[in-house]
Amino acid sequence: MRIIDSKLKHHVWRYVFQCALAALSVLIVLIFLDVFCHSAIIATLGASAFIVFTMPRSYPSRPRPLIGGYVIGIIVGIISYYISNSSLMLTLFGNLRISYVVFGAIAVGAAILLMTITDTEHAPAAGIPIALVFNKWDYSTVLFILSIVIVLFLVKSLLKPILVDLR
Repeated sequence: MRIIDSKLKHHVWRYVFQCALAALSVLIVLIFLDVFCHSAIIATLGASAFIVFTMPRSYPSRPRPLIGGYVIGIIVGIISYYISNSSLMLTLFGNLRISYVVFGAIAVGAAILLMTITDTEHAPAAGIPIALVFNKWDYSTVLFILSIVIVLFLVKSLLKPILVDLR
């Protein structure tokens, strides 16, 4: 059983460079988002940076699943947030905590379903709906999420000739 990837000795600089790109992406996210209010959003974007820069040729790092997965996750999350905060749900569940829990779970399931039927499966993006149901956000936060995802894809596309799958 080997512990170290056998490709490492031939591509050390690629490993360091590509992982540094992922770290830089997360740094940018951390600079602009509140770590305490947006921790779930930060985690999803960090996981996407991992996929994009360590597996740049994999299906989840292609534009359709990467960007499309986040679009679906955001739409489902926003809808679920507004439903969970409605007076009807407050009356039905008695308090917002229960409503958030129920709609957080429904939002993740709905996003996964929509991603699978639209061929936009990007696992980290499935966490965005629950982040939007549970955490404080505004439309600038949503725009920031989409901007970061697009930047991840653009950087990957520009560097495609030198990026390799590190798995």
